[in-house]
Amino acid sequence: MFYYIFKYLDKLNVPGAGLFNFITFRAGITIITSLFVSFFFGKKIIDYLKKKQIGENIRNLGLQGEDLKKGTPTMGGIIIILSTLIPVLLFAKLHNIYIILMLITTIWLGTLGFIDDYIKTFKKHKEGLKGRFKVIAQLGLGIIVAITVIFSKDIVIRKTYTKTEVINHYKTEIAYYKDVKSLKTTLPFFKDNEIDYSQILSFWKNRPVWADVVLYSIIVIFIIMAVSNGVNLTDGLDGLAAGTSSSALGTLAVFAYVSGNVVLSDYLMIMYIPNLGELVIFISALMGALIGFLWYNSYPAQVFMGDTGSLTLGGLIAVISILVRKEWLLPIFGGIFLVESLSVILQVSYFKYTKRKYGEGKRIFLMSPLHHHYQKKGIPEPKIVSRFIIVSIMLAIASIITLKIR
Repeated sequence: MFYYIFKYLDKLNVPGAGLFNFITFRAGITIITSLFVSFFFGKKIIDYLKKKQIGENIRNLGLQGEDLKKGTPTMGGIIIILSTLIPVLLFAKLHNIYIILMLITTIWLGTLGFIDDYIKTFKKHKEGLKGRFKVIAQLGLGIIVAITVIFSKDIVIRKTYTKTEVINHYKTEIAYYKDVKSLKTTLPFFKDNEIDYSQILSFWKNRPVWADVVLYSIIVIFIIMAVSNGVNLTDGLDGLAAGTSSSALGTLAVFAYVSGNVVLSDYLMIMYIPNLGELVIFISALMGALIGFLWYNSYPAQVFMGDTGSLTLGGLIAVISILVRKEWLLPIFGGIFLVESLSVILQVSYFKYTKRKYGEGKRIFLMSPLHHHYQKKGIPEPKIVSRFIIVSIMLAIASIITLKIR
């Protein structure tokens, strides 16, 4: 909203109005605003949740300090969503296709998580929303994102080529560019790091358009489901999901900025994606919301984000990665989510295998997800969270370095 107001004022040559043309300026204001909103509304929302007795039902897992968490308000993801949407609506270009997709993703997954938490807290069903409904919702979102990327004329990449022309009797190379539709993405560590998903079906001559749509939709759906569930599994200790997600989002903010900047993308020799820079505004709002949420979610937590927060957060990280065309880097900057998910998969698979083979199930970890394994070893919860966040920051830095290591 303010962007359009100040754009009009800039045309009238009002001093200072031109600042809103700069993404860095609006990103800074967005972070400050989201922090203010989370601080201001956070306490009010927590008090309301306490008043309505919307507390977390803690399972008896034999973990140290779990009794202290009983009754702690959940559904705190409302704070994150509110603190993200308000600054975005105020400072972003709302006609930008990337911002539109992020708003749809936030509302879509926020509603899904809210329904899940509502069933758990008010209907007293521990399992919450049935798994098939979650899968259907994530399928729907994946199809929306995939179809938009494939068919929207506003989502393109810029191809640059040179042409030799004779000017004043001298041969001169002139650079030209063309914005094209493409399903290209980037691979880390390779010099020629661009791959095209549509080439996977290159053996299918004269294939219909729907074949590429189906293939790309499957890829997008898998990424959304994997990251959403990864963040959901990580949300088991105070401040863990919010802290590790913040470092992942910081990485994506860097990628979105350099890929959406024609000068920096040319200098770094990476794919330039027109209009992508506006995504930095949304990421800044989400980061500010998470940092503000950490004020109340750090140990000992005054509120939990619940599925309202974790499902939304994971989905947003996944969709942003896809739009920035850095989804192949997710295992690195989202390494914590990957390891947490793998720890559960390995634990369950090994237990079933040993039970079938030996008649008695055995475990790899003392408990899964991985953060509970360290709790069982007697490591204090704040120390586990701090170390996981440190590792996530290291992974984030390693991911950014891949811009030059190829």
